[in-house]
Amino acid sequence: MSSSEKPALVLEGGGYRGIFTAGVLDVLLENGIYTSSFKSVWGVSAGALNAVSYRSRQIGRTMRIMLAFRDDPRMMSLLSLVRTGNLAGTDFMYDEVQNHIDPCDLDIFDKDLTPMFFVASDVLFGAPAYLHVEGEKLDATKARASASLPGVSTMVEIEGHRYLDGGTTDSIPFAVAMGLDGAPEVPGAEPADRALVVLTQDRTYIKDGATERAVLRTHRYDAYPYYEKALATRADRYNAQREELAGLEAEGRALVLRPPEPVTIRTSEHNGEPLLRLYLQGRQEATSHLDEMRAFLFLS
Repeated sequence: MSSSEKPALVLEGGGYRGIFTAGVLDVLLENGIYTSSFKSVWGVSAGALNAVSYRSRQIGRTMRIMLAFRDDPRMMSLLSLVRTGNLAGTDFMYDEVQNHIDPCDLDIFDKDLTPMFFVASDVLFGAPAYLHVEGEKLDATKARASASLPGVSTMVEIEGHRYLDGGTTDSIPFAVAMGLDGAPEVPGAEPADRALVVLTQDRTYIKDGATERAVLRTHRYDAYPYYEKALATRADRYNAQREELAGLEAEGRALVLRPPEPVTIRTSEHNGEPLLRLYLQGRQEATSHLDEMRAFLFLS
């Protein structure tokens, strides 16, 4: 591979922790670094939702949505969970907000031909699915599949497959984006030799698996043993991914932006002050690493 080829962009999920990623991407947009600067874009859960606003070049959109509706029961609430089976208000989030209140600029989105993939978990096989976002239109169903948290969401059906949040099976898809040994080949994706990775946990974070154990105790997925295995092993696989990513970072094959300190906000955070602070941290991290990112992207 040529050392001057474009890297991949990989965006971790994390619910409202994704506002850190929003800050990073807004700085990229403000400096003319668009999705076309990358060979491919990979988003997981909240990372997929961030990727939408980044591809449509709408500075501040994800931040506006998260802050404006953080405590709106239509966006995320126990009432929604009881009434619909989804903690997140899917009709409100993926229709009213997406198409009416703060709509995605589909004209710009559709003109961008950079390969984009949303990562979801195939519940039957307990394996990651890399859903290709076609250029003709924004498929909100694929974004919803990527961001449907286990235990508090109904499964999303696409072409006969049942999906839930992609974080369970591939939280940080740099391996598939870079075509590393053992990673599956994804139709429509050409491996990159490097990756810019945006994480939503700090360098010291170690996943303990408590959330996944709580989901397993509900026995909600007993009919899907491979998915239950994925839940049971997620913490170990995630921590191993982080170690592998650190090795790639040391080799210069990955440039990683992450929060500078432990993140204490919840996946569903209703307090605006810590959300705004985390967004500003994302902006600060991107600004302080802007020259490094330009060099990594061969833009300087």
